[in-house]
Amino acid sequence: MNILDLQLPTKSSDYQILIGKDLLSDSNNFSSVIKGQQVFIVSNETVAPLYLKVLKNSLSQYETHSYILKDGEKYKSLGSLEDILDSMLKVGLRRNATLIALGGGVVGDISGFAAAIYQRGISFIQVPTTLLSQVDSSVGGKTAVNHPSGKNMLGAFHQPVRVVTDLNTLKTLPKREFLAGVAEIIKASVIADRDFFEWLELNTESILAQESATLATMIQRACGIKAKIVSLDEKEQGVRAWLNLGHTFGHAIERALGFGKLLHGEAVAIGMVMAAEYSVKLGLLSPSESVAIKRLTQGFGLPTNIETQVDDVSTSELVSAMALDKKNVDTDLTLILPKAIGKVTIEHNIKTQDVEQFIEQYLE
Repeated sequence: MNILDLQLPTKSSDYQILIGKDLLSDSNNFSSVIKGQQVFIVSNETVAPLYLKVLKNSLSQYETHSYILKDGEKYKSLGSLEDILDSMLKVGLRRNATLIALGGGVVGDISGFAAAIYQRGISFIQVPTTLLSQVDSSVGGKTAVNHPSGKNMLGAFHQPVRVVTDLNTLKTLPKREFLAGVAEIIKASVIADRDFFEWLELNTESILAQESATLATMIQRACGIKAKIVSLDEKEQGVRAWLNLGHTFGHAIERALGFGKLLHGEAVAIGMVMAAEYSVKLGLLSPSESVAIKRLTQGFGLPTNIETQVDDVSTSELVSAMALDKKNVDTDLTLILPKAIGKVTIEHNIKTQDVEQFIEQYLE
């Protein structure tokens, strides 16, 4: 088993990320961070039939309850959050209870938010079952639900007490969702680790074949990048914004299409390629490195072209959606752009008309 320690400025919030096989069936991975006797598990209708019984068996010494969420991004909503909280109240969860999120990013985000606001905050454990959630949403303590006006508009920072990443859960993950997770891994390498980017180029075939040793290394390196950035900037006041590379374009595409049509990782893949090409336009990134980012993304079978996804969406709709991004200041846009593979910059005061012109040219 691989163990990563995520250390935060408030040392009481430090926690471990466990990565390995058969972790769900070992009670020791949970018992050391569960303080009370009550455990409330949130999962969804896809994951629960596969892994809920195994997890409950590991927690047999506790009073366990569960809530099964419908599967899909559209259920990451205030209505679903209220249903979860109602269930928590009905079973009489006390303040020393522990919530466990068993599922992908939607389950992890909404469960973490529920834990953050239930009786002003209770402990929770992330058990991510998709590659995307294992390397991204489960690490760092950002929790949220969507609003019709934008993705993740309502949420809180609430760190888990542990992340338990069982590689066995990837065996039942659809290929499309696996590849969506790879998009976030490519993103991490572009942000902070050129050597890792080159490692991904060399190991593409092994990753696609889902060889266990390669996957463990890949997940650990990707989580290590995020853990380091989060440790420097827990509440996203500075460098943590780097992790949003590709997200301003990507979230806009998701919102314009309607949440759920594209997987989040697919939208990020397109957004990352667009950010690289916009960076070339500004003279920040060399054309050859932009091509390398697009080539690696395509090499994993990920979408890189907005045109094939948004036939019925106008450029102005996309720019309007980008204007809702939480990183923006005043009326201008803020974009995270690569300056080189392994190095990014936060660019403020990007004019919406310049981005609209770029997108129009991009679509030609």
